Parts: sequence; structure tokens; C-alpha cells
Amino acid sequence: MKVQAKRALSLLLALVLALGLTANAVQVGTQLDQTARYLHTTVKAPQVGSVGGEWAVLGLARSGYAVPDSYYTTYYKTVEDYVKDKKGVLHSKKYTEYSRVVLALTAIGKDPRDVAGYDLTLPLGDYDKTLWQGVNGPIWALIALDAGNYPMPENQSATTQATRQMYVDCILNRQNSDGGWSLQEGDSPSDPDITGMALQALAGYQDQAGVKAAVDKALDCMSRQQRGDGGFSSWDGANSESCAQMIVALCELGLDLEDPRFVKNGNTLLDALLACRLSDGSFCHVPGGSANRMATEQALLALAAIQRAETGENSLYHMGDALTLGGESDAQGLPGKHQDVKPAQVVTPGLSFPDTAGHTNRTAIEALAARGIINGMGDGTFGPDKTMTRAQFAAIVVRGLGLPQKAVTVFGDVKATDWHAPYVGTAYTYGIVNGRSADTFDPNGTITRQEAALMVARAAKLCGMDTEMDAMAVRDVLAQFTDYVTAAQWAREGLAFCYQTDILDDSALEIRPKTAILRCEIAQMLCNLLGTAQLL
Repeated sequence: MKVQAKRALSLLLALVLALGLTANAVQVGTQLDQTARYLHTTVKAPQVGSVGGEWAVLGLARSGYAVPDSYYTTYYKTVEDYVKDKKGVLHSKKYTEYSRVVLALTAIGKDPRDVAGYDLTLPLGDYDKTLWQGVNGPIWALIALDAGNYPMPENQSATTQATRQMYVDCILNRQNSDGGWSLQEGDSPSDPDITGMALQALAGYQDQAGVKAAVDKALDCMSRQQRGDGGFSSWDGANSESCAQMIVALCELGLDLEDPRFVKNGNTLLDALLACRLSDGSFCHVPGGSANRMATEQALLALAAIQRAETGENSLYHMGDALTLGGESDAQGLPGKHQDVKPAQVVTPGLSFPDTAGHTNRTAIEALAARGIINGMGDGTFGPDKTMTRAQFAAIVVRGLGLPQKAVTVFGDVKATDWHAPYVGTAYTYGIVNGRSADTFDPNGTITRQEAALMVARAAKLCGMDTEMDAMAVRDVLAQFTDYVTAAQWAREGLAFCYQTDILDDSALEIRPKTAILRCEIAQMLCNLLGTAQLL
């Protein structure tokens, strides 16, 4: 399969070069698809939030990567529920929260001026409150409003009614003496991230002499700051996000990445960005690091911006060519699913836990928690790195599949009065779980990775997925892991299925089949399953 894919890629490369596309366009297109696929498979249920939320939705929507409408319509439903719960107030001070959501909704063809009856552009008409965050506020207000060519909202409660020109002037007035911008006015040297963002906001106003002069000065500043490897240093050193923001800036300004000002030692910004790319399409924050969700989302935006420039499409933030979705969410499951399997609805939008902030599996945890599928520890925390009992696992799978509870007493160690009795009985009835023996379930025992994989595979079959694999296919999938022979024979097909369908991440070197699985890992597995089964 992989050899055939490489041959197909070689043929495609030859074809597109014959048609006149540049090698750079081919390279970017390949990287773009891989990164988009990575995000689509890891951010299965985007929430309202910076990481695993709007940036992922925006990047996928503008990338041209084939994503089912249900992915976006389900996200929109999540936004509606969140906005209703917040009564239209996404944040009392951070108005970039509004700008970010406005951008994502615009990219998927939804009108941010009417979300559950609320106008999410309205706060951006309040000049003073938008400026509370510093220059970041007017930058993103301009980008968001211009993305859909929205009129400046008239905010009756604002002390100072904003205009576009006021935001432009504010950005110009915050320019540092070296030519760039920084989050805190006057910080030196200027920050490439903030400078890139400011240039993106000002790109559409270069017909003004003052703006054009400021842009040219900023480009000179960034050219001086650019490293020999083509990248930039910011905060903790060289990083991919700084490259991504400056790439988007150049594309919005209509400049080529091979502009002589931004080629150092033969290296471009794209070269520096791709130095942070990993083999699965994800990106790390710094060269040599591990996969980082924020870095990956920013990289996808940069790759989409380059691709759009190469193919002559609208730029990343000019969304007259936004997606047009067909109807409401079709997250009702796959054809052939069991009739009792139903998608879980959002009941507590925006639910989060203090101990999952910045966690790799945060998006999955919050997606399940918002639907009442998984709970915290009772003290407000989630305990992502704690283990899970067999009873708890049965409960979240039953809730995740929306199965009707069945009061079945099978095991002697599960009493009818136990909280988990209906979940264990239901999971057993539908063939998801078995006991340790004919009459013992061991509800308080921890569940291992191989047990979880087998049970998730059984749940996947109920969802309408084809889980059968022959012995040769199972071996081919598992042979990449150094410890696959330690997996029990009864668990191997379930493990292979989970790896093959990206329910389990195959980037690790080991399966660790007999290790107790963690709550965060189970949340990610179940979220991946439900996303693939079109139940989120």
C-alpha cells in the first residue's frame, strides 16, 4: 500500500509539473493534505476555544481538504449551544474570543451576526473594550470583520463607537521604532508573531500612504530579524509559529516567499517551517520537538495561505469563496449501525477542567464532557492521568453510543443497587464487554490498553464499522510495534483495528498492551471512534 502510494505520488508530481505548476506548489500541496488529515483525525469534535477549536476549523475550511459537512455543522451546533449558555457573552474582556469565532464561522459559510439570536460581531464595535488586550484586539477585529466584509456594527452600549479607520490608526500608532510590533507597546526587539498579525490586518489598507510606509518599515524590520535558517526567534527561541504568522502575512500582502528580503543562505520561511514538520503531518513548536497542537494548527493556516497564493485563489482571510454547507448536522451515524445507537447531544457546552488546560487530549475530553459522556472526579478536576475502572469504562461507552439502558443481572459482583449496574448490564447485552469469568465482572478492576482496544472495536461494530481483519492484515498492522508479540491473541484483532482506523495513535513505538490505560487515553479513543462513526 505504502509503495503504491509513493509511486502514485511520483506520477502525480510528474503530471502537475507537466501542467506547469511549480515544484513548490506540489510540495506544499502534499504537506497541506497530510497536515489537514492529521488535524481532521485528531480534532474530531472541535470546541469553542483557541486550540482544538476555531483555528482547526478555519485551517481545514480554507485548506481545500475534503471534510464532511457534518464536521462543520456539528461544530456550528456546538457554537450555538455555547453562545446560548453564555447568553451571547463569550468573554467580558478578551474580545479576540469574538474575532476568532467570527473567522471560523465565516470560513464555513455561517453568518456570525445571527448565532442563536446573538450578533457576535457586535462587541467589535466597542473601541475601548476591543483595545483592552492591547494591539491584539484591533488587529483581530479588523481581520475578522474584513474576512466577511461585514459592516462595522453599531454598538449602542459602547463609550466609543469603533470604525475601521480607528483600528487601522491604533495599529499604526502602536508600531515600534524598529518597525515591528510587540504585544506590549515599545518592547524591543519587535515580535515576529505580532508583527505578522499586524501586517495581515493592514494588508487591505495599503492604498493609504501611512499604511504602506508602515508595512514597508515592518518588512525591513522582519528581514533584519530573520535567521540564517529562514526562520525567526521569539520568546523561547526559534519556533514554527513565528514562521507561520509571517508566511500568512507575506501571502496576504501578495508577496512571494522567495522575495529576496526573506531568503537567507538560500533558506525561505517555508524551509524553516518544514524543519518543524513530523512524519505524520503534525508540527512541533521548536525543531526537534514533539507534536504540538497549536503549532500544527498554525502551520496548516500557513500552508493553506501558500497553496491559495500558488493557485490564484482568494487569500486565507478573504472569504468571499467560503464553504457552503448543506443543511444541518448529519451526525446521525453510519449506514448499517445498530438501530439503538444514537449520537449524544451537547448538554453542558464549554465544560472544562483546570487540570486539562494544555493537555494533549483536552479537545477529546471536553467534547465528551460537553455531551455528558465522561465526568470529572467530583472535585472539579478530571484526573487525565489517572486510571479507569472497568465499570467506569462500561458507563462511558454506553453513554457515548446513546444505548438504552437494560437492567440485566449477570455477574455476582455487580449488585442491582450499584450505580454502574445498568451500564455493565447494557454493555454486556450489546456484546461490548465480557466478565472476568462467567459470573464475575470485576467492576473496580483497572482496564488495560488491550482490553480497551477490544471493547472499543466491539463498540465500533455496533456503530456500523467493518471491524473484521484477517490474520495477515492484523500482523501487518501490529508488526510495526516492538512489543506486539506481548499482546494477547484474543486482543490482537481489536488492537489492529484501532490502529488502522486512527482510534489509537500509531506513532508510538510500543503498544504496552497490559498497561492500565489512562482516563485521557480512553477519552481520546472514544472521541476518535465517535468522530469516525459520525456520532459527534
